[in-house]
Amino acid sequence: MGISMKLKLIKIKAKKSFTPTKIPGADYVINQYVGCQYSCMYCYAKFMCRWYKYGKWGEWIVVKENLPELVKKENVKGKVYMSSVSDPYQPIEKKLELTRDILKSMNKNIKLGILTKSDLVLRDIDVFKEFKDIEVGLTINGFNKYIKKKIEPFYPTTEKRMDALKILHENGIKNYAFISPIIPNLVDVGELIKETKNFTDFYWFEFLNLRASGKEFRKWLKQNYPESYEVLSDKVKAEKYIKDVIEIIKSNNIKVRGVCINHPKK
Repeated sequence: MGISMKLKLIKIKAKKSFTPTKIPGADYVINQYVGCQYSCMYCYAKFMCRWYKYGKWGEWIVVKENLPELVKKENVKGKVYMSSVSDPYQPIEKKLELTRDILKSMNKNIKLGILTKSDLVLRDIDVFKEFKDIEVGLTINGFNKYIKKKIEPFYPTTEKRMDALKILHENGIKNYAFISPIIPNLVDVGELIKETKNFTDFYWFEFLNLRASGKEFRKWLKQNYPESYEVLSDKVKAEKYIKDVIEIIKSNNIKVRGVCINHPKK
């Protein structure tokens, strides 16, 4: 499937902009899009297909086209996270500019955190500078070309994401690196820190949630990287791996906002 060949847009009118959330580090989420063209094989948000029955994940996008008007009327106290079931800078954003319009309309006193895997985020630096408290993050994982082609083929390269972090830093925008998903033998956490620490304000780390990644990804990982799968699916081995990675993180003397861990049950 090409990234836009089969894309179905479903435009709706939302009732409100901000939704309470239990996501670590946030009080509310705002999702102007539901669904994501990037369609990463391991994406945790695929579960949304249970309620949005428009086809396979990645083939459709729900667009809440009235959010720029709604955010003008709404204000919240606490931290707002954009976005939890999509990427706010997926390719369709280049055309629709919905994320940009929301940012322009939003109260600039709102504490806002944005996470993306796209260097399109650099387009909106001018608007970011209007916010009093904003953090913009890039997800990086350093997958080699073969792995990236198989499980997240449509995203910009790790190099482009790192460059985006650097440019945000150079423009005075508080930034962060979200190292995710951390997978044994596939992701070198120490190397990613080394390559980004000089221009990154803080870090989040997330170990792969094997269960949430879905059957398709689990099957792929087990077939192609059985040792990695074995570590993540075994409680004792997973705990040792996590402990070793955390030691690497600590040894780098960086600012860490959080570490997301999901232990296997067995």
